[in-house]
Amino acid sequence: MGRSQETFNKKEVQNKKEKKRKEKEKKRLAKKDLEKKSSLDDMMVYVDENGMITDTPPDPTKKKVKLEDIKLGVPTREAGEEVDPIKKGTVTFFNDSKGYGFIKDIGTKESVFVHINNVVGEIKEGNLVSYEVEMGQRGLAAVNVKIEK
Repeated sequence: MGRSQETFNKKEVQNKKEKKRKEKEKKRLAKKDLEKKSSLDDMMVYVDENGMITDTPPDPTKKKVKLEDIKLGVPTREAGEEVDPIKKGTVTFFNDSKGYGFIKDIGTKESVFVHINNVVGEIKEGNLVSYEVEMGQRGLAAVNVKIEK
């Protein structure tokens, strides 16, 4: 009689492969069962009146916000709430030879382009100026620029 062709090592490898295949099948079936049980309602979460996350939907009788209080759109300006078109700023850069520069607004700290044609008198870097803003070719530009005293 001849010896079996299967060695101990071959049997071990075969057993490990079989065990791994069975575990994989169990995981696949468990995942399939979980998918059947879970639904969109199971995944939903809500925020209660205290800001805490819960899985129960809020009670509609405890609403604090009234539909009439919600305003959509841009709020209208009040009659006494006029915006001053004349702004003040400091000249941060000005090139006399090229004829342009920049003014930094005192209130908003935004930089606005200024051209020599829109300047009344002469300005230099560091001057406090008053100006109006208009839309130029490439963005906002200062016009009617005057030195403040």
